[in-house]
Amino acid sequence: MKTPDMQLAAEAVEIAKIIVSKAIAEVAAEGIDANQVTAYDLAHGASGVEAARSMLDYGAKGEVEARLSCAFIADVLADLVSRVYGREENWGITPEYLNKAHAFIRDFRSPEFVASLAKVPGPTHLDVDFELVQDTFARFAREVIAPQADEIHRRNLDVPEEVISGLGEIGAFGLSIPEEFGGFASGSENDYLAMVVATEELSKASLASGGSLITRPEILARALMRGGTQEQKEYWLPKLATGETMAAVAVTEPDYGSDVASLATSATRTEGGWILNGVKTWCTFAARADVLMVLARTNSDRSLAHRGLSLFIVEKPRGESEGWAFTQDNPAGGVGKMEGRPIDTVGYRGMHSYEIAIDNWFVPQSNLVGDDGGLGKGFYFQMEGFENGRIQTAARAIGLMQVAYEVALAYAENRKVFGSPIYEYQLTQYKLGRMAYIIQAARQFSYHVSALMAKGEGALEASMVKAYVCRAAEWVTREAMQIHGGMGYAEEYSVSRYFLDARVLSIFEGADETLSLKVIARKLIDSQS
Repeated sequence: MKTPDMQLAAEAVEIAKIIVSKAIAEVAAEGIDANQVTAYDLAHGASGVEAARSMLDYGAKGEVEARLSCAFIADVLADLVSRVYGREENWGITPEYLNKAHAFIRDFRSPEFVASLAKVPGPTHLDVDFELVQDTFARFAREVIAPQADEIHRRNLDVPEEVISGLGEIGAFGLSIPEEFGGFASGSENDYLAMVVATEELSKASLASGGSLITRPEILARALMRGGTQEQKEYWLPKLATGETMAAVAVTEPDYGSDVASLATSATRTEGGWILNGVKTWCTFAARADVLMVLARTNSDRSLAHRGLSLFIVEKPRGESEGWAFTQDNPAGGVGKMEGRPIDTVGYRGMHSYEIAIDNWFVPQSNLVGDDGGLGKGFYFQMEGFENGRIQTAARAIGLMQVAYEVALAYAENRKVFGSPIYEYQLTQYKLGRMAYIIQAARQFSYHVSALMAKGEGALEASMVKAYVCRAAEWVTREAMQIHGGMGYAEEYSVSRYFLDARVLSIFEGADETLSLKVIARKLIDSQS
């Protein structure tokens, strides 16, 4: 079996970078919309290459790390070559160029090499402080969330209040809120990493009832820190940090999906505030939430697109998970109405998603984020939260992958087929080995992106890690389910829940196609122009 060589790995990554660079030039010359297939493959290929780059440093830390790194980099190259093969002209290279990576792929993607990693997940290399964060959230997830997670999924129950209050007590909702506003963020580069570590541990117990709970207040908190007035920060951030006020996000609309610039929900100025009218959909956690973060059009000139949108904090009573209908004595006259209809889903249960009809609902001027200085800037404020939401989503995916790998390994060691534990078969070991290096690479990539974001950078990389890791989670959870055989399809085994939950990751926080074409591919082109 080939000895890992990080110098060869670095050379292989350089080959991949050149392929990506040439494809960027080709897509830029013809335009993304005229080359959507190539642009989509480019976005995912480039995301994989960026993950491979993050593994070069990891691979230099030891023999185990080098083995995982070489296997992952070979995997990324093989995926990239498969996207290019037969379409070389679209990527701006000759067929012969693909052979430059052949030897590296052959050596470190061989069945024997990958199978040898089946029980080698590798160290995370977290500092002691972050291991403490990891232990704190892992204990809560294990003792409070995990025992209820399957029942919540099977019966489509609400997240228990003890989970919400417990997360508030251990500081989960204040990880990114500055200390001056009652949170735990010190303003150092450690803030983002702590959030990633905590999210992974919570997601191992449950995606919806654990890892996702901190995302919605996180998005609103980031938007407030970006554009809120001092008074708004002082009022709302302490409430978000403790969990006293729980938030939901109301941005998406039925007719526009990810096309945020075309949103139709309107906000019309009236005495003392604004009147909101419109319909929002896929508002996760909206029933239990105390406030909705609503993006609405404050300028009727549709040609302004996203520059005509503003952000509002819309207060509401807590509703029933089966749906609700609230009325409001409108100070401007008449009655304001808000109705929520649940959208049943195959997975990601516990928080529930809703379509919300808003009719003449009054919002005071004080709840316009940024006051009049925030008019027309709502899109930018909410994007501050969404970019952070993408790295969080990647962390959620890593937690799902990690627990799926763990249960698959345990099942494989105990389940006998044809007289032997299925772990002893090469194909099982190969699957587990590939899981191991994909998960560690995803984790190290997310650590790298969190460091970039802490410096005010990494917007492109946050989208890349979300795109790569969420697709990877689908494969890992599927294969974990497959290793369980027929029992993987049974609800009594949690692995069936992991697979269903993983499927949503490439849909929310930026649908995969929109994220790839409108964000990653576009930013790649801009970076080389």
